[in-house]
Amino acid sequence: MRSPPFRKVLVANRGEIAVRVIRACHELGVRTVAVYSDVDRHALHVRNAGEAYNIGPAPSAESYLRGDVILEVARRSGAEAIHPGYGFLSENAAFAQAVLDAGLVWIGPPPSAIESMGSKTGARQRMIAAGVPVVPGTAEAIASEEEALTIAKRFGFPVMLKAAAGGGGKGMRRVDHEADFAAAWRSTRSEAAKSFKDDAVYLEKFVENPKHVEIQVLADAHGHTVHLFERDCSVQRRNQKVVEETPCPVLPEATRQAMAKVAVQAAEAVNYVGAGTIEFLFSQASGEFYFLEMNTRLQVEHPITEMVTGIDLARAQLRIAAGEPLWFTQAEVRQNGHAVECRVYAEDPANNFAPAPGKISGLREPGGPWVRVDSGVYAGYEVPIHYDPMVAKLICWGADREEALSRCIRALREYRVRGIRTSIPFFTELLRDPEFVAGTYSTGFLSPERLERLAEGARHDDIAIIAAALAQLERDTKPARAQHAEVPETAWKRSGRPGGAL
Repeated sequence: MRSPPFRKVLVANRGEIAVRVIRACHELGVRTVAVYSDVDRHALHVRNAGEAYNIGPAPSAESYLRGDVILEVARRSGAEAIHPGYGFLSENAAFAQAVLDAGLVWIGPPPSAIESMGSKTGARQRMIAAGVPVVPGTAEAIASEEEALTIAKRFGFPVMLKAAAGGGGKGMRRVDHEADFAAAWRSTRSEAAKSFKDDAVYLEKFVENPKHVEIQVLADAHGHTVHLFERDCSVQRRNQKVVEETPCPVLPEATRQAMAKVAVQAAEAVNYVGAGTIEFLFSQASGEFYFLEMNTRLQVEHPITEMVTGIDLARAQLRIAAGEPLWFTQAEVRQNGHAVECRVYAEDPANNFAPAPGKISGLREPGGPWVRVDSGVYAGYEVPIHYDPMVAKLICWGADREEALSRCIRALREYRVRGIRTSIPFFTELLRDPEFVAGTYSTGFLSPERLERLAEGARHDDIAIIAAALAQLERDTKPARAQHAEVPETAWKRSGRPGGAL
């Protein structure tokens, strides 16, 4: 058996991703340290870790974003390395450098790579220099509204305004008409300043009806970089992904190979090490693709890549951070079957998808072959209002897309969460939508009209589920009455099975 890559790892995150990383550590024989805020004292990641330390009040700015406190916990606990998960400090180059300066191992890319790709305008400049195709637009932040409007007119509407330091779907506005530009400019800068403490904004030409396709890359510190194929992340609400699948159902094989080659090229251009994702826009009309951005961390949707390649990305991160070279070549990576992921949110589809925190009074997660649930909750857990409302991910694999979707729909119908509203009934409707089934959906798929229609279907689905649950409860509480059936003696004698089994 291989020696553990580390003796002890601190996981600087919460929820399902912290649970995911803790499990990967335990499988490798690595002890774990969890950190938690006041409201996360009884969270699942705390229960699963070997040790756990309180790092402050509920607001993330006073707990999960306190790099100094996390480093102090690492020192006190004797952790050798820090895994940041995703979100929070995962793409903070200054924190990554502080981890290294403290003599610890950062389970992520070099701070220089995070810095290079953290600024969207800086990343565009680097990719242009590396010969990577980018969406037509500005390579630098725009100084004024007047200059931005002039550039928008030159490209032609619609255009996209984006925060230079943005990510996670925040700080983005589509502008269809000149009359809407001034308001969009102000709101984009305001959201950028609030979310990223940087109000710099750049502009891109809007690509009509694109697919959002990303390539998973993995690189070691010995000069080897491979890709693990693509994920289609085009089902988005408010610029945030809600359903992902792999492979992309409409991507031509030649384009898939070209996109993967460019992704490796992009990672190598910044001397990348670890797991990362290169995101592209793919035009179904022209067949062209453009670099969008790079996420210098593990992605929320990484499980579907694991399902079709058989490569554990969290374990790979740990082994690469420990200095191991990649143990496989590009030629050995295979894409087998199809996988789909639904992000389960504590939110109410019937109320404009408003967050729905509260206590989970009952929980039944689906199972069966090739069904995976990455969860951060349990029955009796109180979902807090202070963080992202995603509480779990449902991942299903099939030999082909039809099988993967039918398995996922079946699993969604088995999924029961009592005490709070969730997006589960909404996904049951979405996966049966004709445009989604056809695979031709784009990033504009979840229009307000379609959202309303799917939410209405989810309401009916929810009512049917509740009615079935009540009927089951009534059956369970009635006195049991024995039912007998006579089996002819000759039947079990003919069977030849012991005990009269048929």
